[in-house]
Amino acid sequence: MLPRSHRLHRSADFATVVRKGARKGRRTMVVHAHVDSSDVRVGGPRFGLVVSKAVGDSVTRHRVSRRLRHIAGGLLDEAGDDLMVVIRANPASAGASHADLVRDMRAGLVAAAARARGTS
Repeated sequence: MLPRSHRLHRSADFATVVRKGARKGRRTMVVHAHVDSSDVRVGGPRFGLVVSKAVGDSVTRHRVSRRLRHIAGGLLDEAGDDLMVVIRANPASAGASHADLVRDMRAGLVAAAARARGTS
């Protein structure tokens, strides 16, 4: 599970990542990444989720959110400490397998992080 200290909470942080960060789209999600240069974060990367009504009803959206938070928690070591990430779920994420979600999130995170750091 994704610890609370590794979650984005403020809407300003979400807006910064989506507007200024690099983006990589996959079938089940779009991953936005932004290097947090304002202050050096000791606690590691921070993740935020956007799961709209297009994904499904309330039960489906919450299930998708729980699955994505669980996967993001497993990818904390692969993201740099200075990274802020927003994961926007696409409607295809509701019916995707766990393996598909892991593959898409990992590939999207690697590509968006590289682009955000200017190494792509």
